Amino acid sequence: MKKRIVIKLSGRVFAMDNVKLLKDWAEFLVKISKVCQPIIIAGGGNIARHYINHARSSGADESTLDELGIEISRLNAKLLIYALKNKAYSHPPTTLQEVRHAVDDGLIVVAGGLHPGQSTNGTAALIAEKVKAEQFLNATDVDGVYDMDPNKFKKAKKFKRIELKNLKNMLVHEDSVAGGYDLMDIVALKIIERSKIKTRILKASPKIIEKAIKGGNLGTEIIIPTK
Repeated sequence: MKKRIVIKLSGRVFAMDNVKLLKDWAEFLVKISKVCQPIIIAGGGNIARHYINHARSSGADESTLDELGIEISRLNAKLLIYALKNKAYSHPPTTLQEVRHAVDDGLIVVAGGLHPGQSTNGTAALIAEKVKAEQFLNATDVDGVYDMDPNKFKKAKKFKRIELKNLKNMLVHEDSVAGGYDLMDIVALKIIERSKIKTRILKASPKIIEKAIKGGNLGTEIIIPTK
């Protein structure tokens, strides 16, 4: 059986202004599927935030906004499935059990969100746990975890490795409203910790992901306590 690699893909990959980017990702995933089985979780990105912000201004509650974000992430997943053609499972699984069945087919599996109140990072960690993935790669818009926002502060320093408890402390200050944007969340970290899932946060780039799958030390590795 091929090793299973869970990749959470930033919603930016599905941006409307760059159709070629999605096709490049599809080609890359077909290429690496020869050596591993990729399980992709699509983020909602700016499209989801656009819908969520509109609905929030109309008075929709947070759980409804979560459901809206999940629907958008599943539409993004479908876009990637169409680009992958017959190399992918035919539709985005909507439950953990369905993910498990889909993975057993041996194809590339692309999912969106699963449960309200849970980010696609949390979903990706749960899926990694369910399918016993060898590695969870969180492919984001930045190339790892920094001590401060690298988009705002030039002096921001990147961690090559960070202990899970330290990352958890950093995330305590993040908000958890629908459409919130972060590198990881507390739910995802708890799942990673309890199942000792090998995890990296790194730039959403096919070349970087390929190197990480081959054992390269890229992005930020999350160090999980052994006890």
